[in-house]
Amino acid sequence: MSADETPTDAEAACFEAGIKFGSLYHQFAGTPLSPASAPSLETAMAEAIENQPHCREVTVDVRIDELEAALAESTADYTELTGHFLEVEIVVDYEGCEVVTRMEMEEGYPLMRLESVRE
Repeated sequence: MSADETPTDAEAACFEAGIKFGSLYHQFAGTPLSPASAPSLETAMAEAIENQPHCREVTVDVRIDELEAALAESTADYTELTGHFLEVEIVVDYEGCEVVTRMEMEEGYPLMRLESVRE
């Protein structure tokens, strides 16, 4: 796309989804996390991101099995939130174009990917 072209609705929707993932990840990384606090943190993260424009739905799941495994190797009752503990789905609706994105672990890295674009 050249500098004088307007992005398509699909391109704008994908951009919006990327903004939401960046916000979610960097806003909450480092938050203290325990099995007891995981459900309230999932809700807080989802509701915070859903406030953003064009965001239709956010689902945040803390991978409790991974969290408990990390805590088993620690003397603390909590750890800090990283992408390693999260599975997230974000649905954006921009001018009728729906974009579904997901973040999940792939080969030890929290990969954010575009699942579908529906115009």
